[in-house]
Amino acid sequence: MENTKTVLVLGATGGIGGEMLRQLLAAGWRVRALQRGETPSPRGDGIEWLRGDALSRTDVLAAARGCAVIVHAVNPPGYRNWGQLVLPMLDNTIAAAIAEGATIVLPGTVYNFGPDAFPAPHDLLAEDAPQRPLTRKGAIRVEMEARLERASTRGARVLIVRAGDFFGPRAGNNWFSQGLVKAGRPVRRILYPGAPGVGHQWSYLPDVARTMVQLLDVRGTLPAFARFHMAGHWDHDGRQMTGAIARVTELATGVPPAVRRFPWWLATLASPFVATLREMREMRYLWRTPLPMDNTQLLAVLGREAHTPLDEAVKATLEGMGNLNVTGKKNAPGLPAR
Repeated sequence: MENTKTVLVLGATGGIGGEMLRQLLAAGWRVRALQRGETPSPRGDGIEWLRGDALSRTDVLAAARGCAVIVHAVNPPGYRNWGQLVLPMLDNTIAAAIAEGATIVLPGTVYNFGPDAFPAPHDLLAEDAPQRPLTRKGAIRVEMEARLERASTRGARVLIVRAGDFFGPRAGNNWFSQGLVKAGRPVRRILYPGAPGVGHQWSYLPDVARTMVQLLDVRGTLPAFARFHMAGHWDHDGRQMTGAIARVTELATGVPPAVRRFPWWLATLASPFVATLREMREMRYLWRTPLPMDNTQLLAVLGREAHTPLDEAVKATLEGMGNLNVTGKKNAPGLPAR
């Protein structure tokens, strides 16, 4: 192995990929990243940017040469052709990891769990819960993990960290930025998709990336195929996240936003024409049933889970999305603008 702290990040311009890239670099890793299109010019950011495509096995094999870790955080933009592209991209990563004896890091989700896996009241969802999804996207997630498990018997190592819905200042497309509020606009109302009183799992993206970097530091002590759940921010009644957004917004603007129900009826009407709404509607069951995740295994390995306080995380998210810096709004005392 050329360098045990050399890592290739696939999907480096996306939400979780970009956050992993920044945190790995800060932790002293030598970071490479693929970029489609013209050969990247030097950016002075300490990252080795390579021209390539995750759909090209030749590109991925070449980029991963000498790497100890491959972060697989690549997804087709806007859910376009998701079913046709996701597995071929993963197969290329697996081939490269086997060739290099590298560890694959996959940011996981709860999409691969169907309603039968949902825990009873006051219980938590464990890593080994049955995976019998009812959705197309969930079935692809199950197949991804199955292929990774097989790869772990053929020379690769695998680290999967499952988390709830992402939010963060650079998190990309997610429920927070596409459903609850709209990036770049004043927060005058919050549209909440969940049923009243039903809990929901959220994960602050910088905490997720920090956890994965910490696990990489101890990867030699982990099984060849390791899965972990993060507890993240558990909104036990559907009011904790909307309450934090309202508090942060009122402090910044002096005006509290109203909380309204997400217009699922409108999403249903528009879903045949808008791919993003179609995908959001398919996962609606996750807003109707509580799905708290058990992080016992994670705590056993790391001792604690990275956890930014909710109001602090929401403030950073809204600032990063441009919601608190729109012209014409005033800043309240005690919360200076950045």
